[in-house]
Amino acid sequence: MPEQANTSRFGKLNTFDLKVIGIILMVVDHFHEMFASFGAPAWIDWFGRPVATIFFFTSVIGFSHTHSKKTYMLRLYISMVIMTLLMNATQRIIGFDEVQLMNNIFRDLFVGTLFMASIDQFAAMKNGQAVKHCLLGILIFAIPFIFTLIMIPLLSIDVTGFANQMILLFASAFSPAIILAENGLMILLIPVMYIFRNIRWAQMLSIAVVALLYGLSGSTQWIMIFAIIPLLLYNGEKGRGMKYFFYIFYPAHIIILYLIAAGIRFL
Repeated sequence: MPEQANTSRFGKLNTFDLKVIGIILMVVDHFHEMFASFGAPAWIDWFGRPVATIFFFTSVIGFSHTHSKKTYMLRLYISMVIMTLLMNATQRIIGFDEVQLMNNIFRDLFVGTLFMASIDQFAAMKNGQAVKHCLLGILIFAIPFIFTLIMIPLLSIDVTGFANQMILLFASAFSPAIILAENGLMILLIPVMYIFRNIRWAQMLSIAVVALLYGLSGSTQWIMIFAIIPLLLYNGEKGRGMKYFFYIFYPAHIIILYLIAAGIRFL
């Protein structure tokens, strides 16, 4: 059974395939991150530019078709917290300062679900209690920005002391602030693609517009436009299940690459 109504007659790739493509490109991207100080060429990083867009797209699919949106959001939130604490602990234990482990796409995806949940509230207005759903929609949408206002003064505190370091660590671990997201305001692409979840060409146009803005600013993130190729080939099918694989693989491969890089440096 199709996951999305906007299937492509040229579609050859299912959701599983898209995630595998994203994972492969992600590993290449993180290889560059870990080994840039050893001379890994900058162009390797280009392969990672479409990754976030692919996972944003699959998160829209996942949120649209999950049996429980609350469970889906909770799973991402818990993963976000664990990932922050795990990256910090790994950095502290290994002490390989050439690489700063700030990776946490779970935060981006969780913030994206907040925006999508907000859109659901606005859509529910037509079923009654319009004021209630409108206010809830505004509040939910504002959460990442409210937490950003909370985090801004915390990010400026002196972190030379252990107590302050712990305050900042746990505040950032539990905070869905958009200022802490890997991809910043680019996350707003998620609710846009969610609004157009049944109109593939509009989703692709939104990606192209964001890519153009990055290109005009001189950022290599414009290479995200190549994500359109596999996304246009999406056939609306789920494919093989891998619900928990990414949750494990994502932190695991980062830590493994980090340990290898640190081991080479310390030899």
